Amino acid sequence: MFLRILRFVCRFILRIIARIDKSELDRIPATGACLAVSNHLGRLDAMLAMVLSDRDDIIMMVAEKYQAYWIWRWTARKLDALWLDRHNADFRTLREVQKRLKAGGIAAVAPEGTRSPTGQMQPGKPGAAYLAAKTGVPIIPVAITGTEDKVVYGRLKRFQRLEITIRVGEPFSLPSLPRKNKDEFLQQSTDEMMCRIAALLPPEYRGVYAEHPRLQELLVAQMDLMEKEIGD
Repeated sequence: MFLRILRFVCRFILRIIARIDKSELDRIPATGACLAVSNHLGRLDAMLAMVLSDRDDIIMMVAEKYQAYWIWRWTARKLDALWLDRHNADFRTLREVQKRLKAGGIAAVAPEGTRSPTGQMQPGKPGAAYLAAKTGVPIIPVAITGTEDKVVYGRLKRFQRLEITIRVGEPFSLPSLPRKNKDEFLQQSTDEMMCRIAALLPPEYRGVYAEHPRLQELLVAQMDLMEKEIGD
């Protein structure tokens, strides 16, 4: 009930302050376990992930720093959210997320772990790849633009509506976590996630992945698909 009330209020606010291109959101399954991975631009990202979905089985994770504020502690408790230590391997929280994923929930994760100060993509951390490899759930890349804190504050200060775009890519999955060379596997898997997100973003947002060979492969594949569709 609390989640539904919060969604209603937040959606009302978003309709006033923003124009959101969310036409691709229907690519995210309405039921069943999956892991949505996205870039992380600003504080508004978390609200978007929570309120734009109609699913009640969202697995929410909140950065441990917000435990210092009573309002966040109260909200996290009401939403049955999990506290996540972004700076260390938080296996306790990861195990609980695995449990909820296996029960059919959906988790939204920003592999970068923190907001980008420049708006460009930063190196991803291995937590999301670990979850995907351990559970075998589909991974859905999501790219967000227009939610940078600086942009949000600047436009709202001038009473201008935000222009937010959310793009959703094709689902993919990872092999099971191997017994050997785990670090190498997780790095490659994280790069795969981040490059699939980058392929959905405008060039100026791609950051450290702009010249990654895997991104170039994905962009070529996108171009080939577009040419084929035009030809048909």
